[in-house]
Amino acid sequence: MASKAAAVDKRRQILDAAVRVFARQGFHATRVSDIADEAGVAYGLVYHYFRSKDEVLGELFVERWSLLLAAIEEADRAGGSHRARLAAVAGFIVESYRHDPELMKVIIVEVTRAANSFGRTYLPEIRRAYESIAKIVADGQAAGEFRRDVTPLFASMAFYGAIEQLLTGWIFDVIPASDTSFEDAKDLLVTTICDGLEPR
Repeated sequence: MASKAAAVDKRRQILDAAVRVFARQGFHATRVSDIADEAGVAYGLVYHYFRSKDEVLGELFVERWSLLLAAIEEADRAGGSHRARLAAVAGFIVESYRHDPELMKVIIVEVTRAANSFGRTYLPEIRRAYESIAKIVADGQAAGEFRRDVTPLFASMAFYGAIEQLLTGWIFDVIPASDTSFEDAKDLLVTTICDGLEPR
């Protein structure tokens, strides 16, 4: 049991080190040896747990994205207004950045915004998030909360795209990142999107 726990800890140590190196150097400029050095482990140990740095990035993405998918589903199940559900989703994403900016930088820069084979590999998972948000919009339209002349998927992509652009602004210091700006962003995002979705 202890050896299994040690293996899990070592795997986590490697993943956490990879986040720091990917965020600092970029995925393409990173070598497996850089990850090993950052983790303080032997080069071969990284290959013991992962076949390549692509697999490391893939695991980081799937791990974080699964939390987002679960958060969207939970926001929908929680009930309340559909505007409040979208606010919960926006809040989760902004808080994810606030608490782990390096990981969110890696996910956004190296996966969701990457027009490369890696980004396309995970397109089904990315689409699941868009579709789950679109469901909240569609249900809000059916309930009369949102206008019906905007397709749910378009609204979903505009909503998520606005959030991602905000995160990108924080990542590259285009806009200030502070507790106040994080809180303001949650409110302004929902106001901008949901006011635009209000029935005419």
